[in-house]
This record gives sequence, structure tokens and C-alpha cells, in this order.
Amino acid sequence: MSKFTKELVDDYADKLLIGLTADENQMVLDEFEIIDADIDIINNISNIKDVEPMTHCLDDFVYELRDDVVEESIPIDELLQNCDDVSGDEIRVPKVVG
Repeated sequence: MSKFTKELVDDYADKLLIGLTADENQMVLDEFEIIDADIDIINNISNIKDVEPMTHCLDDFVYELRDDVVEESIPIDELLQNCDDVSGDEIRVPKVVG
């Protein structure tokens, strides 16, 4: 993968609608350099491909998977009775973004 550049970070920030200052952009670039260096260290571990993935961080973790059982759900009309402002099958909430 190519290295992160100022232009790439700015492009992602624009797509996410979070404008970054020059200092913030540099901070992101610095952090990605650290992350890339850490990933390089991990990738250089010998026989890392032979390590089995873990399902949990503890060796003695015991889990029991339950069967998936289809159950009847609560009718939407009954659920919407508890809401103050309803439009069809949707709940109206206060506008929180510009």
C-alpha cells in the first residue's frame, strides 16, 4: 500500500466533511507513520502466518453458542404507541445537524 500523503488525508477529510487545519493534517500523517511502522514490525515476525486466530484474549474462556431461533417480533404499531412524534412507521427526532 502506498504511504499516506497530505493530499490523501485532505481528500479523506473532505469526503468525511471534517475540514482539517495544516496542524491537524500533520498530526494525522504523524500518527499514520507510527501505525505503518507498527504494522511493518508485525509483518516481519517470522511464521506469523502460522499463528491461529484467537476468538478471545483469554485461554480459558468458555463459551456456548446458542441455536438461532426465529421468534415473532413485536408489531410495529404496538412499538410506536410509546413514541411522541410518529410519521408513518418512523419516529421523528429533533434535528441535530446544521
